[in-house]
Amino acid sequence: MFMVIMVSHLFPNKLRSMALLKSKERSYVPVENYSEFDLLRYVQKQNQKAWTVMLVWLIINGIWALVYLIGIIGEAELFLLTGFYFLCDYICILFFCPFRSKIMKNKCCVNCRIYDWGHFMMFTPMLFIKNFFSWSLFFTSVIVLIRWEILYAKHPERFWEGSNKILQCANCRDKTCKFKH
Repeated sequence: MFMVIMVSHLFPNKLRSMALLKSKERSYVPVENYSEFDLLRYVQKQNQKAWTVMLVWLIINGIWALVYLIGIIGEAELFLLTGFYFLCDYICILFFCPFRSKIMKNKCCVNCRIYDWGHFMMFTPMLFIKNFFSWSLFFTSVIVLIRWEILYAKHPERFWEGSNKILQCANCRDKTCKFKH
């Protein structure tokens, strides 16, 4: 099931959330006369924040990896950690996201630079379980992450509400902010 969900993120359709669809060309409605300099400055700030999130995430999971490698926890606990991360992903989307509120400082998932990092974060513990299925989940999540990052680098104007009308609150269909406030 997880694999099907990740593949659907590689080929999003109109039934997906606005946060995911912003990567598609058809979901880009340009803001007239937006400042390309402001877009560049926005992208630079978001990239710095994304690197901070990645560093925090790798440190947290480095601790789990160390605990696993010295034998305090086993594969079953890593699997349970993945389940916990799955639950946390939905908590972040619907209620509270520490990455969004403390590091990224976005107002919602629709505007979040790291929106499609969820699968990578969820399946990070699977890297340490030496099994075809766990590795297939982890490496597919890496592909989803890389695809997202390539799209962000090639088309940053699609990801900023200052250049994409679709991402502005007045045009939002997702309304996840209503759950969070």
